[in-house]
Parts: sequence; structure tokens; C-alpha cells
Amino acid sequence: MRKNFGAKPLTYPQPVFIIATYGEDGTPDAMNAAWGGISEMNEISLCLSAGHKTVKNLLRRKAFTVSMGEAGQVAACDYVGLVSGNKVADKFARAGFHATPSAFVDAPLIDELSVALECKVKDYDPETCILRGEIVNVSVDERALDDAGNVDAAKVAPIIFDPFNNDYLKVGEKAGNAFAEGKRLK
Repeated sequence: MRKNFGAKPLTYPQPVFIIATYGEDGTPDAMNAAWGGISEMNEISLCLSAGHKTVKNLLRRKAFTVSMGEAGQVAACDYVGLVSGNKVADKFARAGFHATPSAFVDAPLIDELSVALECKVKDYDPETCILRGEIVNVSVDERALDDAGNVDAAKVAPIIFDPFNNDYLKVGEKAGNAFAEGKRLK
């Protein structure tokens, strides 16, 4: 038996993406976004309404970064989703975030978040709210790497949004080996 929830945007997992930009005066800004994902080999697509200050910033600067939310920063990640940059000019700083300029795009990297996509704006459709960005670099803070230089998901501690319960969930343990588990069924 199934319970029907109707036509709603309820899927697992929904990412906790923190989109960061610079404002007109160079002040870093950030917002929380869950509706997005990889859409091509070097492209990310996000659904962001035009009223967000972050959207205005990225359209002006033609650049943005996308960081993965982390369990150790859940309050800050939630805060930048609760508060509008149109009303709170220093919400980035109030979240406790610190910025380092990207070497690849005109946008800030968030020091407290380990993994970031550095993107150039490809296009934005204000009617559908779809933003497409060209991924020009992926940077990972060394604190999230293992001894061999690979990303250690346990050190990143990424979080996802649970839209059924309005919870943030920490990504858990390994469930299998990609591109290998299904070979048993061939």
C-alpha cells in the first residue's frame, strides 16, 4: 500500500547547496538552495527565484560558487536560507562565514565549507527561474582529504534536505561500490 502526497517537489536526496556571490560593493552574500543538480559534464542547473539578492549579484558579476552544506555548519547553512540578503546586508558575516576569493571566477569561496564548484553564469531564465552555470573548477579544502589526496566524505560530512519532514540529514555510511554492485546481476 502507498500513501499519495500529490504533485510536490519531494525527492531524496535534495542537496543543501550554498550559493555565494559578491554584491556590488564586494560584500560576500550567500543563500541556501535545494533545487538543483548536475545537468552536463561541466554544468550545474539550479532553480533560484529572481528576487534573491544572490541572483541579482550573480547576474551582475556573471559568476558564483556552489558549496555543499556540512553537518558542522548546519546552523549557518540554514541561516543563509532563512534571511534575505535584500534585508540583511551582512548575513554572510552574521552566519559566521569567511570568504576567500576564487582564483577562477569573480565569486567568493566559503572557508567553512570544504567542497565548492566555481562557476560562470551560462544563462538564467527569469520565467522558469532556471540558472545554468559552467563549472570551471571544483576546489576542496585540504582538511577534507585523506592521506592519498582523495576527498573523504566522512571529513566533509555533507548534509541533505529532507523535504518530507523539513530536516537536514547527514550523509551516512557507504552502501556499496558504484559501477560494481550491479555487475552481479548481469
